[in-house]
Amino acid sequence: MSAPSDGRTHGKRGGRPRLYVLDGLRLLAALAVVFWHYAGYQQHPQMWGGNSTKLVPELSSWAAYGWSGVELFFLISGFVICMSAWGRTVGEFFVSRVVRLFPAYWVCLLITSAIVLTARPTWMWNIDKFHYSDVLTNLTMMQNGVGGAMDIDPVYWTLWIELRFYIMFAVLVALGALTYRRVVMFCAVWTLGAVATAASGWAVLDLVFDPEYAPLFIAGIAMYLIHRFGSDLLLWSIVGFNWLLAQHRMLQIMSGYRNDAGHPLSFSVGLLIVTACFLVMIAAALGRLDWIRGRWIVTAGALTYPLYLLHEEIGWYLISKLHRHLNPYVLVFSLVGAMLLASWLVHRLVERPLSKVLKRRLTAALERARRIDAAERDRLWATAAATAGEPGADQRHGGSQ
Repeated sequence: MSAPSDGRTHGKRGGRPRLYVLDGLRLLAALAVVFWHYAGYQQHPQMWGGNSTKLVPELSSWAAYGWSGVELFFLISGFVICMSAWGRTVGEFFVSRVVRLFPAYWVCLLITSAIVLTARPTWMWNIDKFHYSDVLTNLTMMQNGVGGAMDIDPVYWTLWIELRFYIMFAVLVALGALTYRRVVMFCAVWTLGAVATAASGWAVLDLVFDPEYAPLFIAGIAMYLIHRFGSDLLLWSIVGFNWLLAQHRMLQIMSGYRNDAGHPLSFSVGLLIVTACFLVMIAAALGRLDWIRGRWIVTAGALTYPLYLLHEEIGWYLISKLHRHLNPYVLVFSLVGAMLLASWLVHRLVERPLSKVLKRRLTAALERARRIDAAERDRLWATAAATAGEPGADQRHGGSQ
């Protein structure tokens, strides 16, 4: 069996090693999305002259399904967020998410923004109305929720979905320490809420329950419970029920990607991919992939987030400028290599040092808030005791003088 990715131990059998396989799966998911954008996506005529299926046919045939890396991301996220929140207070959970999400995001956003503002690529949505205010709004990571703001990079749409999941789970953590029963109930309520939302079509419910991608997060949470506590019929039912919902949602999801790919996509292939994502995560939860290990996998996994954030707009711009001058296969693989190097530099030179500073400052701020609240409670007790004519604040503890 395996341990949380933050290195803490848990479970009825004592300490467990890190789940290295999750780091590897994250990188594979990110690379799938990268190849989708570089070789499978057909909507921008400036890229490859709108002709990647002829220029890189061996790549484009399978890269057309690379968007499914997002499905794997969300499964992993459900697993990892439940794992990282276990045994933590809501403040600790908040700090862990901010430190994980924002440092790399800020630097990748600013790099991408500098290129977009300079090049102003014509394929960007509403580029004529693009304003530096959009950059400032994007720093919040909530641009999809405020209305009228655009994503500086289209891949940021997934961050809005992740944020809503984090907020829902933070509410659960705030209600009290996570327990098996409470998390199972959370999964059940979210599943029913997602189904009800899909049936009602109410926008406010969609914002909360997100029926399109909820099955992936919920299944990931249940897989973590299997990993931590062992399996039973209830947990397998949650996983199986949400697989059924996920495969149904693939019909709608694939219709959008079919337009982006510029040619028909096979639902059978899409179903096979999402099923494979479920199966590999089940294997990880059951400990069948514990043999996959190595520090290099941790390093590779650390590249995932910066790679995801950096690759799309910058990569499209470079392809539009270079595809007439380089062999298309050389260009694609060189660009992927360059993006991996840039991701390592962001992780090593920015994300790691900034995360340490941010974690230290946020932890200190939360501790200061606790001290202020404790002092305020003591002041109110003392005031109440004085008003009641009691000898002192110690009376509230049953003491005497």
